[in-house]
Amino acid sequence: MYKELNPPSRILMGPGPSDVHPRVLKAMAMPLVGHLDPSFLQIMNETMELIRMVFETKNELTLSMSGTGSAGMETVFVNILEPGDKVIIGVNGLFGERMTDVAERCGAEVIRVEAPWGEIIQPEQIKAALEKHAGVKAVAVVHAETSTGALQPLFEISRLVHEHDALFIVDAVTSLGGIKVGIDENEVDACYSGTQKCLSAPPGLSPVTFSKRAQEALAKRTSKVQSWYLDLSMLQNYWGQERFYHHTAPISMNYALREALRLVAEEGLEQTWERHWKFGKALQAGLEAMGLSLHVAEEYRLPQLTSVRIPEGIDEAAVRKQLLEQFGIEIGGGLGALKGKVWRIGLMGYSCQPRNVLLFLSALAQVLEQHGYKTSSNESCAAMLETIYG
Repeated sequence: MYKELNPPSRILMGPGPSDVHPRVLKAMAMPLVGHLDPSFLQIMNETMELIRMVFETKNELTLSMSGTGSAGMETVFVNILEPGDKVIIGVNGLFGERMTDVAERCGAEVIRVEAPWGEIIQPEQIKAALEKHAGVKAVAVVHAETSTGALQPLFEISRLVHEHDALFIVDAVTSLGGIKVGIDENEVDACYSGTQKCLSAPPGLSPVTFSKRAQEALAKRTSKVQSWYLDLSMLQNYWGQERFYHHTAPISMNYALREALRLVAEEGLEQTWERHWKFGKALQAGLEAMGLSLHVAEEYRLPQLTSVRIPEGIDEAAVRKQLLEQFGIEIGGGLGALKGKVWRIGLMGYSCQPRNVLLFLSALAQVLEQHGYKTSSNESCAAMLETIYG
């Protein structure tokens, strides 16, 4: 006989998912209605307005895909790219690699522009690739590289992309709701995100947005979109005025997203960014006060995802296990080129609270000391508090 479901209570401070706001959990418990019920259609309308708010865009084609951030990634690439199209992709971490894989599966010719994991793609690299390869349809970069904690500047690359009459694609899975994305300001043509990071909702939906230029490109396709489920030519008829049935939308997840976005609107978008920057900087100050090194240079460091280099002689997996079992704190290990070399610490959405920073720094100092790394939790917490309160 199976027991009643009783998952453990955790403090989620890894690369995602983040803790879900109690109001979002409450929204998910609301009664189900049909996916074509007038009340749900109104929820869809309000959700689209709120997604535009957090993306900072007026794009008409802005909606929420049924699936996690990876579904958003596939949505963008399968709709924009056709077999034989050229696409430049910035690869400076795992998710640049994933974009490459998805684009190749579309039959596109991928031109890789690379940087070491933890560094950014320089505009000069994109410029050189555009000048070398004629007829590039799109250029794609990861705004917030979850595998490294690096923040990619967008504006200068966007300018170069449009000078060469290409579309600019941005992965904002870890950035949306945590730092400024600025779709219209940065002239981003297609962007996707996820609900489980800085938006404080469970994984399951992927907000996406497309500019008029991107929509024009979609209208000019000469081949069928390879994915029926992610084909925007049909999906926009469900989310648009026609409301034609496409698939059964995840009702409860849409409740969750609407409430999560409403929380952002209540706090204020700029105030949400400020919270992530303040407490992210405080966490980083506390880690450095322990004598730990951060993997990304300060000028390109995300506030909501910090990569910490593992001290020599420390068993990184054992530390993570101890944090989880003794303190209920989840953090992430390294991926790809950084596997075994860094811890990834998230401060996203509802997890981004000063009490979590204080608890984590104290717990990490205690665990590290048990593993033979000499540090001071007092100095670490003092550095954190000084950053927050001055």
